[in-house]
Amino acid sequence: MESCKCAVIVDNMKHFIDLDGALRQIIEAVPNATMVVNGTGLVVMMNSRAEQVFGYKRSEVLGLPVRQFVTERFRGGRSDLRSAFVVTPWSGPMAAGRDLYALHKDGHEFLVDIGLTPIETSGGPMVVVGIVDISARGQEEMRIRIALKEKDLLLGEIHHRVKNNLQIVSSLLDLQAARVADRATQDLLRNSRNRVHSMALIHQTLYESKDFESIDFAQFCQTLLAALIRSYGTDPGRIAIRVDVEPVHLPINIAVPCGLVVNELITNALKHAFLNRDGGEIRIALTRQIGNEVLLTVSDDGIGLPDQVDIANTETIGLQLVGLLASQLDGEISLHRSDPTRFSLRFQI
Repeated sequence: MESCKCAVIVDNMKHFIDLDGALRQIIEAVPNATMVVNGTGLVVMMNSRAEQVFGYKRSEVLGLPVRQFVTERFRGGRSDLRSAFVVTPWSGPMAAGRDLYALHKDGHEFLVDIGLTPIETSGGPMVVVGIVDISARGQEEMRIRIALKEKDLLLGEIHHRVKNNLQIVSSLLDLQAARVADRATQDLLRNSRNRVHSMALIHQTLYESKDFESIDFAQFCQTLLAALIRSYGTDPGRIAIRVDVEPVHLPINIAVPCGLVVNELITNALKHAFLNRDGGEIRIALTRQIGNEVLLTVSDDGIGLPDQVDIANTETIGLQLVGLLASQLDGEISLHRSDPTRFSLRFQI
């Protein structure tokens, strides 16, 4: 009977020995730096890749605490890698979501990913520690972050300069209008100034928001309308302007033509919609439709448009410009002539 028990013990020991031998072969074959740590946090096994990564020979490392290979500021908390597995074994990355630095033999630090895996061996439960040197990736990420920051600074400077140059053009047109006696010429110069100002406002909004890819169209509309009311000396108590714009951010290549469309239609309404009337209301709305379609409408409860006005074949510069801008957006524009007068522009983002 005793001989049978001894045979079982020998068989079990042989099983553990074979298992550990296989484990050593596996650890050595792993392409990443790998260590095995026992229950007291000491290194009991490492592969040749770990020798290369840390600069130590295997004979120098075996029996040392694993915490020695992590920089001092990371030795708190989970510094004793084994202690996390003694009570509740688990697998996963160490310090997930944080940068982790290992310590080379020569004292320099390098960025690493560390994965932990608990295993059972003849010597009891242990932890396989996989280390990947990602310092090159970290340097590349830093280079990309610096490049992106430089790009943002450059784009901000571009938008700032474009805005300033357009404001100069707007001011020149304003000065020219003040020197002209002819009312029709003054009107043309003022309309041109407002168009330029509308484009400048888009670049100003982009610069101030620090988002150089898209513009908050609701904010833009509010600022533009205030400028147009001042430009035409409109009494806000006489003509109310309502803005019902969903929180849609438009790319600059769409925001510029949309801004000019709003500028033209609001200008047209302020100048013509309420002639011989005590007042009324102008309304701007922008809503998302199905998919990526957007609907922009500008409406008023004024006197309406005459039947002879054809937006597809018109001689007025403002409506010609609206048609051209709609084509630029690959959009469709439609007109409801009265009660209320409404221009509707559908386009895709």
